[in-house]
Amino acid sequence: MKFAIYLPPKAETAKCPALYWLSGLTCTEQNFISKSGYHQAASEHGLVVVAPDTSPRGCNIKGEDESWDFGTGAGFYVDATEEPWKTNYRMYSYVTQELPQLINASFPVDPQRMSVFGHSMGGHGALICALKNPGKYKSVSAFAPVCNPVLCNWGKKAFSGYLGSDQSKWKAYDATHLVKSYPGSQLDILIDQGKDDEFLSDGQLLPDNLIAACTEKKIPVVFRLQEGYDHSYYFIATFIADHIRHHAKYLNA
Repeated sequence: MKFAIYLPPKAETAKCPALYWLSGLTCTEQNFISKSGYHQAASEHGLVVVAPDTSPRGCNIKGEDESWDFGTGAGFYVDATEEPWKTNYRMYSYVTQELPQLINASFPVDPQRMSVFGHSMGGHGALICALKNPGKYKSVSAFAPVCNPVLCNWGKKAFSGYLGSDQSKWKAYDATHLVKSYPGSQLDILIDQGKDDEFLSDGQLLPDNLIAACTEKKIPVVFRLQEGYDHSYYFIATFIADHIRHHAKYLNA
């Protein structure tokens, strides 16, 4: 597995908090570090930024490269339970356990201070990582996340392939369902969504369902619908500093 890591100047003299970025469908670890313009804000706030890949690669599984929204580049941040995916496609365990252990052992990071954010499929990943592990992440945010995957075409395709036909298993990786059973420790969610996002109008993202669940559970969520923006990295680059500030508030508290 490849990952990208950014060390701020502060890391030369002190251990810094780690902010994990989870990317969307078709991405590698390169998209975010090349396109988002995160460096200045991460430097100012003294945050290490870690960007993993979106799936295993080159597993030689039949069909892994057949479509852009399943298999390679589309791990969906779940631990697969179905053959032939379950041996390699364990992205949930990778981003919540294996990768942080590697980062904590190899770089000047404070293991007690970590947060997570992401885009699209990765926004889904960030939300479920935070919701499934109360207290593990100091904060969470997302750009145009897939909020209710059990109800959208991307989610149905990925979950049926990785997790099988039992839809009760799917709910364990669905942010809207996880919110409904979230036990508590304070979580402050920031979500930015482009108003002209084709996947919003196509019903892939379904943020209203997540917001309704958060409102019912009294989980604070700031949802900003951004006029004129689509699903691209121009959108992310415009608001990335806001998100890094959001995380720094909790990571540097």
